[in-house]
Amino acid sequence: MAAFKRKRGAQGNAPKKAKKVKFEEKAPSTEADSEKTHEVSVPAPVSLGKWTNKERVLIFSSRGVNYRTRHLMQDLRTLMPHSKADTKMDRKDKLFVINEVCEIKNCNKCLFFEAKKKQDLYLWVSNSPHGPSAKFLVQNIHTLAELKMTGNCLKGSRPLLSFDPKFDKEPHYALLKELFTQTFSTPRYHPKSQPFVDHVITFTIADGRIWFRNYQIIEEDASLVEIGPRFVLNIIKIFQGSFGGPTLFENENFQSPNMYRRQLRLAAAAKVREKQMVKELQKMKRTEAKEDVTKDVTADVFATPAAEKPLQIQTEAPEPKPVKKNQHKVFKRQRMQMARRWTFTDIYVQ
Repeated sequence: MAAFKRKRGAQGNAPKKAKKVKFEEKAPSTEADSEKTHEVSVPAPVSLGKWTNKERVLIFSSRGVNYRTRHLMQDLRTLMPHSKADTKMDRKDKLFVINEVCEIKNCNKCLFFEAKKKQDLYLWVSNSPHGPSAKFLVQNIHTLAELKMTGNCLKGSRPLLSFDPKFDKEPHYALLKELFTQTFSTPRYHPKSQPFVDHVITFTIADGRIWFRNYQIIEEDASLVEIGPRFVLNIIKIFQGSFGGPTLFENENFQSPNMYRRQLRLAAAAKVREKQMVKELQKMKRTEAKEDVTKDVTADVFATPAAEKPLQIQTEAPEPKPVKKNQHKVFKRQRMQMARRWTFTDIYVQ
């Protein structure tokens, strides 16, 4: 592309008009070579058009953001030449003060990153000062320096915005599409922009979230190579005004990070309780098994019941029972001996 210079005079920056240029071309002929002169009109440079779309975006954050958020904001400012920066806003200030900051900075769009608890990041996309505005939860942030992608684009070039077909099916997605288009698209003939397109910014809807990606367009085969940054936006609410007002849309499936972390803690505590119960059951089984081994099942077969104890305790000794003594009683052994004697005497006598 040929270099050009702007003429500055009493009329200001006036665009150049088309010029007529003469060049010679040799046209072969059978009889003789003759030189022919053609006049061709060269159009004016594209970058000398009139800058009519005066969209300016203010990108800043609240105090308490981490290093990843700062790098993300710097990447967005690099991709958007029509953006402006400002100092961090105090947490005690209300969000309506941002409209005054935008008015001071002469901006009509705003990207405000709000940090809470030094770990949760929220993004406000607002059309200042009349609205509408949308609040998102930012997740899965990856910056340009972190990804180390092979893609690259010229600083200040105008992007192509690619939206998922689902943006046209529901009204709140259609509103977000128009808001993203006015915010992320670089105005034509912007002084800091380049007059060509070499990268694509895509907005895809998946799993109820909006996925932001940035790709480079390769000239040889028109293939795409990711540049970065990348992040995921989980929509929370859409307001009619700027940073407040009546609620136009509220995401019913949204779960706050505090509730999500609480569920994780409850799940971890339930796992610990389950492990303790399993240990107690195993301990009870081991004790029962030991008792079964030491106890003899057949030991109670020959057990005789104990004698019944008297209800009253005798303090005196019982009287002795009378014993009958029979001195003339002959025992069985004596009778057997006497019978043997009688048999022997009878034999000898005979």
